[in-house]
Amino acid sequence: MSEIQGRKRKQKKDDFLMQGMILAVAMVLTKVIGVVYRIPLTNILGDEGNGFYGYAFEVYAMTLILSSLSIPTAVSKLVAARVAMRQRRNAFRVFVCAFVFSAAVGLAVTLLIFFGADAISLHMMKSPLSAYALKVLSVGLVVVAVLGVLRGYFQGLGTMLPTAVSQIIEQIINAVVSIVGASILFGIGTDAALKNGEELLAPAYGAAGGTLGTVAGALFALFFLGFSFLIYRPVIYRQIRMDHIRKRESYGRILKILLLTVAPVIFSTAIYNINQILDLTIFNSIMSAQGYTEKEYMAMQGIFTGKYNTLISVPLAMANGLAASVIPSLTAAVTKRDRKQIHAKISQTLRFTMVIAMPCFVGFTVLASPLMVFLFNDDSKTPAALLIMGSITVVLYCYSTIANSILQGLDEMGAPAKNAGISLIIHLGALFIMLVVLKWNIYALVGSNIVFSLCMCVLNARAIRGACGYRQDIDRTYIKPLTAALIMGIFTYLVHLILDIVIGGRFIPTAVSILVSVLIYAVAALKIGVFTGQDIKDLPQGKKIYRICRKYRLLPR
Repeated sequence: MSEIQGRKRKQKKDDFLMQGMILAVAMVLTKVIGVVYRIPLTNILGDEGNGFYGYAFEVYAMTLILSSLSIPTAVSKLVAARVAMRQRRNAFRVFVCAFVFSAAVGLAVTLLIFFGADAISLHMMKSPLSAYALKVLSVGLVVVAVLGVLRGYFQGLGTMLPTAVSQIIEQIINAVVSIVGASILFGIGTDAALKNGEELLAPAYGAAGGTLGTVAGALFALFFLGFSFLIYRPVIYRQIRMDHIRKRESYGRILKILLLTVAPVIFSTAIYNINQILDLTIFNSIMSAQGYTEKEYMAMQGIFTGKYNTLISVPLAMANGLAASVIPSLTAAVTKRDRKQIHAKISQTLRFTMVIAMPCFVGFTVLASPLMVFLFNDDSKTPAALLIMGSITVVLYCYSTIANSILQGLDEMGAPAKNAGISLIIHLGALFIMLVVLKWNIYALVGSNIVFSLCMCVLNARAIRGACGYRQDIDRTYIKPLTAALIMGIFTYLVHLILDIVIGGRFIPTAVSILVSVLIYAVAALKIGVFTGQDIKDLPQGKKIYRICRKYRLLPR
């Protein structure tokens, strides 16, 4: 009997890892697609157009929190808790309630932003021409609101595949439509600029065309998830019919629980995004006061949002994928009061996150300038310097993102919000000093983000320890992955230096260096003991991977 239970626990562990890896890989893949399509988009829009595009997106992201980003987390958590108690009917009622609520809120926010775009752009953003892009993006809010509920429901049921596939579809459509839309509208904007004598109309129109892809991508993702739901519906109804629990939750009670669950998630996630809006608003105001023109500070902002943020967001996507998968998994463990399983899931998630974040941090530092040339054909000092300075935020934001979701899975819903609020206050103080006293201009945005993410890491780590008594293994979680990453960094730097001297060019030295870095890091991580034999066996297809590692003597003795 104990052997059967052991196999069941192992299967659940493998399933947790598999689901997390599916979503993490999908999110990284979407970010890679995002980087690829941003290369031609950046070239079409220029730094000024990227400034309009990035600023409108920050406002869009902020309103998205209110209408949809918090909903998947809340829905997956509430559905997972009821599935763990075998309440399939109540789990479905959560979905229905959340669907209606999200559609209504999404429509209201869409109308508000669409008709208020001019005022927001003029008075809050200090960039009137950003209104074009913001109006286009507002249409997507209601679509993404409904999309978020479907994703949250599937995640709560324990399957990340529909979400993963929908994200890939969304990004592919986004990439194609964004490039085509930006090209067409930039041309229209050029003609309008000549007629009206406004030089910035071309990049502003181009930015609006670029945002068309966001709306189109979300719409196609919604079609896919709606189709998936229709296919899966007979299974859902069969499970509901087999549910013999008499207690049915009323929609009023579910809505109340949903709102109580969503509120702290909205607050903590909002601070993550409002910090970017406040940064850009404060940056524009202070740069203007210091004598910079709109063209100058929007160009600097375009480098920050279009080049620096585009690269930094790729590894952060992996953390977001793992974060989405850990919430329903931890919720089920908390519901069953399985302390050992809770600690195991936290440990696995944090360790896997650092295994990816550490080499990205070192890689961005070593290859900052080559990457900017490789991707954006930009050999100027500022983009590379921003990436070197801000590469540490990959580690800090990955940890804080995962820690937020861990606390939400542990039912400590208010802790991330409280910690984010404290971190925001410290962050704004640091930003003001860096802009006004130190006069770091665009570098102040990166420096203050380091301060914010570091504060979040410290406060979230304390909250997790207080919530469940968990203490992370420092050596295997941080020191060993960092050591392997540093070894990788040395070899990567040398390989790129030699290839740049021998072959030269924009592409080959950087591409080969990246491939070499992946191989070196994998070998170093195995040799140093980042993974134990049991860790490898616990992975999907782990025994096969373990045999290969033993065959080539990649594991420490």
